Amino acid sequence: MNITLRVWRQKGPDDKGRMATYKLTDVSSDMSFLEMLDVLNEKLTLEGEDPVAFDHDCREGICGACGVVIDGEAHGPEMTTTCQLHMRSFNDGDTITVEPWRAKAFPVIKDLVVDRGAFDRIIQAGGYISAPTGTAPDAHATPVPKADADRAFDAATCISCGACVAACPNASAMLFTAAKVTHLGMLPQGQPERAARVVKMVNQHDEEDFGNCTNIGECAAVCPKGIPLDTISQLNRDLLGSLAKGVG
Repeated sequence: MNITLRVWRQKGPDDKGRMATYKLTDVSSDMSFLEMLDVLNEKLTLEGEDPVAFDHDCREGICGACGVVIDGEAHGPEMTTTCQLHMRSFNDGDTITVEPWRAKAFPVIKDLVVDRGAFDRIIQAGGYISAPTGTAPDAHATPVPKADADRAFDAATCISCGACVAACPNASAMLFTAAKVTHLGMLPQGQPERAARVVKMVNQHDEEDFGNCTNIGECAAVCPKGIPLDTISQLNRDLLGSLAKGVG
């Protein structure tokens, strides 16, 4: 395959940034998208140019660090993470546009790399449970209804990649926040902090300059782990109940 890449280049947080165009030839359709970027960087290095900076880690679709916007879609045209996207999803002669996540709360560090520390601070605000000292209880000591366990497991699959923020016209991180709130809120271990948790995490979400949720649904449409949109409804119920009790 011969392809043309339009890649966002930005030297640092204070640089204005620009789109740069590169041409690649003999790209294998079996390459992953990140392998294709590796080939581009080898070419740029040999030509004495600065390689394109992009985030990645596991390359197995587990961590979500690799997230970029491809042709206007978070993680690209397939329902997966960028590292699991393959070049067979594109056609010979295509022009592919690659950009970083676009959100005020995700400032660009360099090129396609953004600072997603805002997610960490949301979790720090309330995404934890109390851990009493003493011996560990037996696994079956506290029965959990299967529906609750399934719901918690589905929410726990969130990998904090930020695709929901990148896809949302408001740059809201509410699907991420709701997944973390729901994961712990469905389990017995999460009940002591449940009311305070949702208030603290939503407050931190707003302090980080993420936008408001208007239930457009683009977040769930691009989530590589399929977090359902009604997770946000559960967060809203918990939040309203907590505020009604005077929590926060």
